[in-house]
Amino acid sequence: MNSIRVPQRVLLGPGPSDVPSRVLLAMAQPTIGHLDPVFLTLMDQIRTGLQQVFRTKNEMTLASSGTGSAGMETTFVNVVEPGDRVLIGVNGVFGGRMKDVASRCGAEVQTVDAPWGQTIDQNKMRGR
Repeated sequence: MNSIRVPQRVLLGPGPSDVPSRVLLAMAQPTIGHLDPVFLTLMDQIRTGLQQVFRTKNEMTLASSGTGSAGMETTFVNVVEPGDRVLIGVNGVFGGRMKDVASRCGAEVQTVDAPWGQTIDQNKMRGR
């Protein structure tokens, strides 16, 4: 089978997006295992950088690989507790997903809905 030559493109849509050359170079490095001392050192460096970005000294600061939906779900399960009240603007698939995740966390969920692709009325979000 012949190798595929992918031309250089400038991607300006909502995704996928261009990958910086330094990231592509990093991805070309040899694979290491999760117990490798080099991996542990790298994770310590990432944690230190995240602590600086978020201005925290919390030792439980860590990076987690995943999609935007994984990040949203991670946030909900770490912040929302049973009985909390959560207000979610729903105007598409992701708002619906947020509603489902918050409900699974035991939250009392209220929504302000708008048709897909339209903005959500700020006054409705404020309860006016």
